[in-house]
Amino acid sequence: MRRLVLIALLCLPQLGLAAEVENPLEPSPIWDDLRSSIIGTEDEPAIDPGVLLLDAPKRADNPALVPVHVTQPPGAPAITALTLVIDGNPAPVAAEFTFGPALMPLDFEVRVRVDSYSDLRAIATLADGRKVMAGRYVKASGGCAAPAGKSMDEMRATMGEMRFKKAEESGRDIGTLMIRHPNFSGLQRDQVTLLTIPAEFIQTLEVKQDGAELFTMSAGISISEDPVFRFAYQPGDGPVQVHAVDTESRAWDQSF
Repeated sequence: MRRLVLIALLCLPQLGLAAEVENPLEPSPIWDDLRSSIIGTEDEPAIDPGVLLLDAPKRADNPALVPVHVTQPPGAPAITALTLVIDGNPAPVAAEFTFGPALMPLDFEVRVRVDSYSDLRAIATLADGRKVMAGRYVKASGGCAAPAGKSMDEMRATMGEMRFKKAEESGRDIGTLMIRHPNFSGLQRDQVTLLTIPAEFIQTLEVKQDGAELFTMSAGISISEDPVFRFAYQPGDGPVQVHAVDTESRAWDQSF
């Protein structure tokens, strides 16, 4: 009997660790209300780890900078579009993405704001029209109202600056794109005047290589300040070209 109890106790941390790693979606009354407006009258998208995976921290260190990593296993069917949803945010659709063939199989990361304990879900449209979903439950709160990390003067002076770095991994290029922009959510306060800062964020983003689409984004208020995008893509000969437009119709272009 003692031997059985000891074995059971030794197994408990392992079971807890497994639950921490898996961190699946939880039942969500909010999603029940959102579902029809986001995916229409279609059936609930299938959850298929053989097609789509999403990784995010179970408990976020910083609710305004929560990394979301969407991947596919080798050989998975191509994704043409993806909607990133944060159930508990004031504007739940964080962004809508399209992807070119050079990004398949998908390995894509972006940072978001999370305003309350919430499911994060990626809903992907496959090339054959099917939809699949992956997600995680994330414990974070206050991300949409968290104050900006820099002064207003500094943010205005550097707005639109871009940086891009490239590495190679397993025969693919890994690009990391950073764009300076406060991405104000409309829920933050100026730390000097204490007045609410109007929403002002990068609304559309196009990233191409030698004129061919790598990915596009149509975003809302939930993408983080100074957004960073990390993505794997097939190497090409031409430059990576970036075109960004914010809600004030300011546009920035850069080629790397």
